[in-house]
Amino acid sequence: MPIAGEVGVLINPTAGKGRAARIGDGVLARLAAAGVSARPIIGRDGDHAEHLARQAVRDGAGALIAVGGDGSVHLAAQALAGTDVPLGVVPAGTGNDVARYLALPRTDPLAAVEVILAGRTKRIDLARSGSRYFVTVLAAGFDAVVNERANAMSWPRGQMRYNLATLAELRTFQPLRYTLDLDGERVETEAMLVAVGNGTSFGGGLRITEGARLDDGLLDVVLVKPLSRLGLIRAYPGLFDGSVVEHPQFRRYRVRRATIAAAGIVSYADGERFGPLPLTVEAVPRALKVIA
Repeated sequence: MPIAGEVGVLINPTAGKGRAARIGDGVLARLAAAGVSARPIIGRDGDHAEHLARQAVRDGAGALIAVGGDGSVHLAAQALAGTDVPLGVVPAGTGNDVARYLALPRTDPLAAVEVILAGRTKRIDLARSGSRYFVTVLAAGFDAVVNERANAMSWPRGQMRYNLATLAELRTFQPLRYTLDLDGERVETEAMLVAVGNGTSFGGGLRITEGARLDDGLLDVVLVKPLSRLGLIRAYPGLFDGSVVEHPQFRRYRVRRATIAAAGIVSYADGERFGPLPLTVEAVPRALKVIA
């Protein structure tokens, strides 16, 4: 069904080193050519952009289109969760994992706009901690530390940034002591990382929660038990094809609610700083309508 009403176009001017800003003009032009009324939403920073997105939804936007990466989708999800307003995605960021989930064109922004104009929608789950939502994966261990370093790097772009950050952190990282509550089951363990997946991947296609589904009402909580540095390096390629799930040190739990505690870790979700542990995360079934 074609989009009805004015569309808000959330443009992250910094995503993809400015690529999203350049693409945004083309998105607006294509929507206008198709007879769709569109309003650009460009915030001074993330908080301001989220405020403007929420206001657009309150004002009756027919859809919200995120032009950027997973961070832009993350902002849009805060405004759209629990509403009937659909999210469209024009991938223009570094990771673009949500675009992978939705099988959207990731190298041709205008092709992604054509998907949006077709207007086919479905509902997917979200994960929530407190009042904040995420779409992809919550990283809460070695993966979070890598995210912290990667986000501080200005070069290179894309997956290689995460690869270099991984190699840098391998020099000093030690297993962490975790206490988990998984649907009431208490788990105390040492691990290299713990991740909570609503979707299957993060960091530009690292498939840490391979097999997670966006429509099952469950979270995939995975952990990797202690490995040597060499063992971690050998296991790392398995993140690209999902075979990491077959590693003997890999554990998976499918739950509706998880509490994760470990000292000194700041978690990341959708590639964005999310909050220090401990955190409680719960699945929110069918919370987000998406155009796919």
